[in-house]
Amino acid sequence: MWLQALLGALLLSISALLWYLFGQPSPFSLESVRPKEPQEMDQKKRNKVLKKGFSMDRVPENLDAIIIGSGLGGMTTAACLAKAGKKVLVLEQHDQAGGCTHTFIEKGFEFDVGLHYIGQLHERSFLKITFDQITEGQLEFVTLDQHFDHIYIGSGEEHRQYSMYYGKEEMAAHLKKQFPEDTKAIETFFKVMKLTARRIHLLGILKLIPRWLALFLLKSTLADRYCPIFRLAVTGTTDWANHLTSNKDLQCVFSYLFIGVPPRDASVVLNALFFHHYKRGAYYPKGGASEVPFHISNTIRKYGGEVLVRAPVTEILLDSNGAACGVAVRKGQTEVEVRAPIVISNCGLYNTFNKLLPPQISMKHNIQSRVKDVKLSKGCLILFCGFDGTAEELGIGQTTHWLFKGNDTDKLMDEFYGMSKDEAPENVPNMFVTFPSVKDTSSHIRHPGKSCMTIVTMVNYEWFEEWKDGTVRKRGDDYEQYKMRFANHMFDWACQFFPKLREKRVFMEVSSPLSNKHYLASHTGATYGVEHDLKRFDPIFMANNRSDTPIKNLYLSGQDVFSCGIAGVLHGGLICASTVLNQILYVDLLMLKNKLKGSNIIQTVRKMFL
Repeated sequence: MWLQALLGALLLSISALLWYLFGQPSPFSLESVRPKEPQEMDQKKRNKVLKKGFSMDRVPENLDAIIIGSGLGGMTTAACLAKAGKKVLVLEQHDQAGGCTHTFIEKGFEFDVGLHYIGQLHERSFLKITFDQITEGQLEFVTLDQHFDHIYIGSGEEHRQYSMYYGKEEMAAHLKKQFPEDTKAIETFFKVMKLTARRIHLLGILKLIPRWLALFLLKSTLADRYCPIFRLAVTGTTDWANHLTSNKDLQCVFSYLFIGVPPRDASVVLNALFFHHYKRGAYYPKGGASEVPFHISNTIRKYGGEVLVRAPVTEILLDSNGAACGVAVRKGQTEVEVRAPIVISNCGLYNTFNKLLPPQISMKHNIQSRVKDVKLSKGCLILFCGFDGTAEELGIGQTTHWLFKGNDTDKLMDEFYGMSKDEAPENVPNMFVTFPSVKDTSSHIRHPGKSCMTIVTMVNYEWFEEWKDGTVRKRGDDYEQYKMRFANHMFDWACQFFPKLREKRVFMEVSSPLSNKHYLASHTGATYGVEHDLKRFDPIFMANNRSDTPIKNLYLSGQDVFSCGIAGVLHGGLICASTVLNQILYVDLLMLKNKLKGSNIIQTVRKMFL
């Protein structure tokens, strides 16, 4: 009874806090969502938005905040601050804005580099409402085919295939049809998936309430007694799946959405969230992934802010009291200083603390404690292929295809990551294949008669490290030949299922972790920042890994704040903006959601905490 009473008091306190927050002006409104304007297809006009170069005369006066990096996390934070009346400046070291949501055009083909599809964008969903607010309703999404993913396990004639369908009831029902002897395991999986989706906000709250309170709730085990998500967060997917079923193919399917971490080291919460993310649908930005930074940039500029590229930040400036007060930007052979009372880093935990702070500051215990023993993720190797032919001619569609050499993913990944540099290229154990030109229903207008394919796998940075000091696109023949060994193997594997691709291919390029390091400034090409292993999702780590830092007026945004993926990165941006503004923006967004649904905030609070 005492626990229920304590939780009731806590819920009452949260409700009181919500009522208090209602008195603060919200940066969001239904009125800010405008009718969609025609899609901008003139590339020169798009470049004026996405490729506006840095110069001091373009820096707005009287800045309130500087955001380092234009990935979705930083752009989300910037847009929220801008709509809250803050004058912001986003600085991007690459030649175009967007981070992993940018695209590139080569030989008439347009490729995405990090946004391959998104879920949870059904009408009145939290994610849809948030995108509508930070783009003011200008971002349009294509609803993809219900058969959104296809999984291949094994090789040659003995391979097995499984299909994934979205739908509130259809997803589970379709899995049961394919695994009729494991219906109980699937039902249990979906119960955990439902619990995780309904309670994941509790892990986010750990980053917004006072640190001492978060740690007290965790270390006293009150949090564990309140909700099992805190225990599930540190439960490995393999151990958990072993308790559900002995069917190795089903175990593989439960963790098929890989991000470079063997399932035994990946939190079951993360895998459950990945599944749930697509339960209500799969979507793709109409006009391509670059539509995301295009429209967010316009929002930032509407409120007096700016997004400038070719602006590599070399140092975070500190005042005499040790507080962040601006950044140094390399401009040609010199450095210029840009001042602002708040600095937000969207370039990762490691880069921020180990590369951008003065050495005498970065070595302090309270700084190093944030990065001590932090492991960085694997890097992506991405194959980009262009074809002369339509989707119909090539036999391709909107479905994303996930390929595995076998059903023991832990073993496959251990063996692959343990291989020598010379062994690895012809032994890729898993990869996914996606066709962005088919997902984007406007692609045939912009690029008629052309189709493109992206294939992604995860690799060791060490295999490419010998070429790290070379110039991009000029690393030498050995480097190109080594990359092509991976590319040829991956392309051949894809052609086993799409044989018409081979004769229609007219373009192929390979991106390695060195490409990530150059274009996205990710240390060792780490695609997902801090490794998404069990330590990363330990509630104690999550409570300590917050947006605020030991440096006054310096904040973190992006995937290292919450998690990878479009939704995870966006939440990292919202958590950061909430921390900077000292205003929980989730409340404002939930208020909008309640208005759209016709429900009230009390019902929402009860659903969230009871």
